Amino acid sequence: MLDVVLMRLNLCAVGRLRGGAEAELVIDYTNRFNRIGRNLKLGPLTIREVEGRKSGGPLTEASLLRRILPKGSLICCLDERGTVENSPAFARRMEVWRDAGWSDVSFIIGGADGIDNSLLNDADHLLSFGAMVWPHMLARVMLTEQIYRATSILAGGPYHRA
Repeated sequence: MLDVVLMRLNLCAVGRLRGGAEAELVIDYTNRFNRIGRNLKLGPLTIREVEGRKSGGPLTEASLLRRILPKGSLICCLDERGTVENSPAFARRMEVWRDAGWSDVSFIIGGADGIDNSLLNDADHLLSFGAMVWPHMLARVMLTEQIYRATSILAGGPYHRA
């Protein structure tokens, strides 16, 4: 392995994740990732949230999201028009980003009306979970699970069975 720096991950989302099954799963997958990620120079995964603005829409939300992005972060927006990847390909992508020296990678989940084009255009990568639109809270669960799965793949762990 190259001499790589620690790559922190940020899940930046519109809306607050309250209690319930989705929150428990996000916390569980985040904790799992944080435990095994540090040996691979990945992590921690931090959840950053902004309030949705019903009156401002995606443009206002994009402005709020930009405020919580770590300076110089690689930006990966979740968007149905993005690249659909299987789990091993996503793991390789995270490995490439880490080995390229990125100190922060920010995954962005937009609000009910999606992510404003100004932020999509600034993204380094668009990632899709398929053509279907997923509920905001399930997208968080799916993303944290895939981040954990990718790290498990990189670590050679038994979690991913392909």
